[in-house]
Amino acid sequence: MPVEPLSQQDVEERLKELPGWTTDGVLLRRSYRLPGHFPAVALVVHIARIQEELGHHAEVTLGYDTVAIAVNTHSVGGKVTGLDVELARRIEEIAPGHGAR
Repeated sequence: MPVEPLSQQDVEERLKELPGWTTDGVLLRRSYRLPGHFPAVALVVHIARIQEELGHHAEVTLGYDTVAIAVNTHSVGGKVTGLDVELARRIEEIAPGHGAR
């Protein structure tokens, strides 16, 4: 199935269901604060598993007690697609289980 870029309006509408996620028109972004370094690492590993399942990968940055995510779809010219929104949704589902806020 081909992946198509979403309009800015579609992206903004879908982000209403993803609190904390933002867009600059090019990327979806979210940062999480965690209770410590090991919970942050565990969240990154969990995100990596989801990315492998979806076959779609974000830029994930690990800090001591933070994890930042930035994602778009390179194959459509670096625009946001439904695949990016799905990855964000899946991350948002699992993040609280790691103590992320």
